[in-house]
Amino acid sequence: MSLRVAFDLDGTLADMDSAVVRIARELFDPTVAATDSSNGNADQAGGTVVSLEALDLSAHQQATLWSYIEQRDNFWTSLAEIESGIVTRVAEAARARRWEVIFITTRPPTAGDTTQIQTQRWLEAHGFARPSVFVVTGSRGKVAEALTLDAVVDDHLEKAVDVAVESQAKAILVWNGDPGAVPASAARLGVKVVASIWDALAMLECLDDLRSEPGVLQSIKRMLTLRA
Repeated sequence: MSLRVAFDLDGTLADMDSAVVRIARELFDPTVAATDSSNGNADQAGGTVVSLEALDLSAHQQATLWSYIEQRDNFWTSLAEIESGIVTRVAEAARARRWEVIFITTRPPTAGDTTQIQTQRWLEAHGFARPSVFVVTGSRGKVAEALTLDAVVDDHLEKAVDVAVESQAKAILVWNGDPGAVPASAARLGVKVVASIWDALAMLECLDDLRSEPGVLQSIKRMLTLRA
């Protein structure tokens, strides 16, 4: 049976933060602070690593920022990959291993095409043909359970925990901040933490290999490699 995998987009495959930080600077020229522990990609300014959370924006500025973004035509097609070539790598693995892959996101609508169509166009432009995109709300765990997924790759701790608690899917958390900042409870719940999306793909390939091995050997390897 094919492995059924879902990938989150922003912060996992697509670099939303850098684009939003640039727009915020254009609008407000905000003072920014260095951050060395933010999980997620970061914008570079004068050698200083700046995250979206580090921008000193008021609630009114945040509302103005997102209102401005939502008025931009096809904003979701303009993002860079968070790691160069990663969408093509996902496509190659899915094709070679016959995975069933979907992409899930909570992106708000913007001017232009629907969020789903913009996201499909972005994935196609970066190397994934005919992608299945679900724009969802609510718990990722409930989505994973309803779609009988085997694994979900995400960069948000809360969403990964939801998957681990509310579904049978393996939750893989892409965390490129300080590994020590991940709560120990996440591991106890079964969340597997990796440093990059490339590492997440390697873990998925391991999971795929384990599914085809004899029962006892599979159980031993699963315990050692995936549930440690």
